[in-house]
Amino acid sequence: MNRLLNIFHALRPRFEGDGPLGKLEPVFAAAEGLLFAPGDRTGASPHIRDPLDVKRYMALVILALLPCLAAAVYFFGLRVLAMVAASYVAGGTVEVAIAIIRGDEINEGFLVTGLIFPLILPPALPLWMVAVGSAFGVLVGKELFGGTGRNLFNPAMVGRCFLALSYPAAMSSGWIRPGHNLAGRLTQYVDASCVDALSSATPLGAAKHGELAPWLDVVAGAVPGCAGETSAVAVTLGGAFLLLVGISNWRTVVATLGSFAALNTVLHLSLPGSFGPTLWQLVAGGFLFGAFFMATDPVTAPTTNLGKWVYGTLIGSLTVLIRGLTGYVEGVMFAILLGNTCAPLIDDVAIRLRLRRLRDER
Repeated sequence: MNRLLNIFHALRPRFEGDGPLGKLEPVFAAAEGLLFAPGDRTGASPHIRDPLDVKRYMALVILALLPCLAAAVYFFGLRVLAMVAASYVAGGTVEVAIAIIRGDEINEGFLVTGLIFPLILPPALPLWMVAVGSAFGVLVGKELFGGTGRNLFNPAMVGRCFLALSYPAAMSSGWIRPGHNLAGRLTQYVDASCVDALSSATPLGAAKHGELAPWLDVVAGAVPGCAGETSAVAVTLGGAFLLLVGISNWRTVVATLGSFAALNTVLHLSLPGSFGPTLWQLVAGGFLFGAFFMATDPVTAPTTNLGKWVYGTLIGSLTVLIRGLTGYVEGVMFAILLGNTCAPLIDDVAIRLRLRRLRDER
């Protein structure tokens, strides 16, 4: 490792300032930051010790996503890994190109976006669509706002929304019947050309016609659906890990799940034909994945504690209403994007209320 570090130190002058490879300085800095701990130190006190820099933050999120990725490969086959590769190549190319043009650093944020994006797509979606959606999400959802930390919307959700509106047929028919034997589809590469492997509808789609998939199958993930969202067990394991290590804020998760359960219970008792049983709805589709991995995004979510409660309540309630009252059976995608839109306003109101309370206490 020391030898590799010495090599980077020797090459650094070539990538700095007017060096022969100066234009590629963001690429060199990203590679160095990915392999080694940050070398920057504050020049004067006060010094704050905090082990959670961006690289460690992203590494922990990727670690939490591994159960979802493993479940996706097990149930839907090796093609999921090809989708992950297509997402990383297309979105990473856009990220690097914009960084070089601007002369900015390449942030590790795309390592998470590039993995989340294919996990929220149908597993039989053509790879070129995966690439286009990933590139669009990074460019329009993040880079146009100024890059990592400045984006208003979750880039992965922006990419998925673009594909859902541009290619609705592919996004609503690329479902693969999961493997049910002991080996699942671990050794298979299944795509849309394998007609016998396709299923006509996801559990949420079938529920619109009164057909509820077995609850245990939905919990385990042995049902058609988006690659990394179907297994409630895998999603919960990863989500619980993020809560334990302090990456996700528990207020957002509790508010999202609690508001969903409360409103769906009331509406199910009133309109059982439009709103399914609450426990079944909680684990079906991508709601749990959205609650643990997307709604808790620190960039696009509110920063105030009160704002997190309001934000989570908004997302959970909107998901229920969109699922039950519209033609979009999933709902969580639009709910999170609408929540992202309201997040700055929610924070503004929360801060104003806090300041007013402080003035009154005086």
